[in-house]
Amino acid sequence: MHRAAATGSIALTLVSALTLTACGGSGGKGVAADAKQTLTVWAMGTEGEKLGDVAKEYQKAHANISVKVTPVGWDVAHQKLVAAAAAGKLPDVVQMGGTYLGEFADMGALEPVDTKTVHEGDFFPAAWKQGTYDGKTYGVPWYVDTRTLFYRTDLARKAGLKGAPATMADLQSAAAAFHSKAGTKWGINLQPGGLDTVQSFYPFLYSAGGAILDDQGKAVVNSPAAVHALQEYGAFFDKGLSEKSVRPGYDVTKDFNTGAVPMFLGGPWMTSLLDDNYPNLKGKWAVAPVPADKASVSEAGGSSLAISADSDHKAAARAFIQYLTDPQGQADWYRRTKDLPADVAAWKTGTLAADPSLKVWRAQMETARTTPSQPKLTEITSKVDSAIESVTQGRTSAKAALDKAQSEIEGLVG
Repeated sequence: MHRAAATGSIALTLVSALTLTACGGSGGKGVAADAKQTLTVWAMGTEGEKLGDVAKEYQKAHANISVKVTPVGWDVAHQKLVAAAAAGKLPDVVQMGGTYLGEFADMGALEPVDTKTVHEGDFFPAAWKQGTYDGKTYGVPWYVDTRTLFYRTDLARKAGLKGAPATMADLQSAAAAFHSKAGTKWGINLQPGGLDTVQSFYPFLYSAGGAILDDQGKAVVNSPAAVHALQEYGAFFDKGLSEKSVRPGYDVTKDFNTGAVPMFLGGPWMTSLLDDNYPNLKGKWAVAPVPADKASVSEAGGSSLAISADSDHKAAARAFIQYLTDPQGQADWYRRTKDLPADVAAWKTGTLAADPSLKVWRAQMETARTTPSQPKLTEITSKVDSAIESVTQGRTSAKAALDKAQSEIEGLVG
């Protein structure tokens, strides 16, 4: 998962890996890390725009290395990656969103990570899992994100609430109180349909103990826990507490600022958006853990850094990735972007250790879950998107919608 997914702005091109020629390694030892060379890197979205500055700093200490960073928009990333992988022309280092990695690892396009030098225990478990496919690790966790609850503290007092809702039952009661007592237009913003609706649903699904796929990759999206979660999600729309219409390019922070929407589930970048665009809101909002069902469990998002199997610069690529993903590199990246570090040690000093609001994010990441990597994960999640929309629009029951999705996903995971 990646940042753009949460805003619903991604348009993924679904291309079957079966139509591609599998990529192989370069067959030789490649260029030594200390030789003069150019390292090519593709990074997406905001990360692509910011990484060039880090590359310049890296080059100052590594005069033999020229790092060429190409920013790629998330809206065209999948299409460009598929075309490059099919031609054997992936860059040396490539940012991989969680929904992509299994597809490209299955093609043979990615070099396995040397787990003797990159250690699983240094990273959040869910972040490491996102870079793993079919028992091997292909991506080193770069940054993570998860969802927590943003809520208007001033409007909560007006609604008679004593704090953030602690349970999913409390969340629905709070949404109703905001609407009826504080006069908000809606109780909470939840995505009603369209691409990546599943991102909004994951905290309900995981907190209820449900999943799309189990750890063995078997479809389990119509389990009783998942049906219960979708019933809870759909209730906000049935009761008029969440907006049913899908508005392209919708920016929830605008309605959060006016008070039309007093609560939403969002990622860490939302903090910067609120601070930068609505300074008058300072002191009037807070973040809280995802309300608990069986437990408080959110999704794990973020990106990994992978090396092309065809790269002739693997040694230099490994060194650059190590620079970006060690605790110092992670802390520096947070200062530049506010992306949350995937390396646990990076959270032990400075702002990351001292800021009370960041402790909410850290705690949420400890229990966050992710869907196992699959070659057709984008197709799989699109089936869940459709199921959610059919419920929020009142077309089918949660059970019927998820039974249909289960059947479709079973066909995709074989």
